[in-house]
Amino acid sequence: MENLKSIIESLLFVSDEPLSIERLKTVLSPATANDIRGALHLLAQEYEVRQGGFQLKEIAGGYQFRTRPEFSEWITKLVQPRAPRLSKAALETLAIIAYKQPVIRSDVEYIRGVDCGGVIRVLLERNLIRVLGRREIPGRPLIYATTKRFLEVFDLKDLKDLPTPQEIEEMGQTLADRSNILIEDDAPGATAESELEPEESPSDEPIEPAGNTDSAAEATESAGSAEPADTVAGSRHCPRA
Repeated sequence: MENLKSIIESLLFVSDEPLSIERLKTVLSPATANDIRGALHLLAQEYEVRQGGFQLKEIAGGYQFRTRPEFSEWITKLVQPRAPRLSKAALETLAIIAYKQPVIRSDVEYIRGVDCGGVIRVLLERNLIRVLGRREIPGRPLIYATTKRFLEVFDLKDLKDLPTPQEIEEMGQTLADRSNILIEDDAPGATAESELEPEESPSDEPIEPAGNTDSAAEATESAGSAEPADTVAGSRHCPRA
């Protein structure tokens, strides 16, 4: 297809979410997946060589323009975004689910040593985790995993990009280091039921979705659309006219 690279560039520019190869194929037919992948590779190389204000990154199973973290100071002065907020307890719970998924609530609570019902409900509302199904054991507890939204917020291509225990030990890299999330101290005397923003009141436990699976391979699938995160360092795309 003539001007394929330029067409893909324009699609990436107007999209508010990462575009996968399959999504681009539906728009760019009869271009093949190999053609699209080659054009994306060339675009990424061009932006890397240019070292401009933004770059093309593979995020959450797709491709997206993201501003360079080194320019976050000036971007913040212009757009003044409201960084997503997580309490330390919520971040701990999210990290456990990310590394142990698919996982049930009792396993998370065993590791943390406290009740995590309120934290889990808020993480579900934020679309950072989702319900995979129910485990076939007494009580049939819900199974939790992370979402594509989680990958976008933490600037991850897929779950394989999570820092390993060795990386965490050697570089002090944590889950929070991969994002622009504001980590708040837990209020004195607060319980695990009071997480994130105090004015929020989490809803009841979600209804079981159709089907049942216990596969970690499905952990990166989206739980549905959600509003994009307000980020600065590595924000989702460059400003448009």
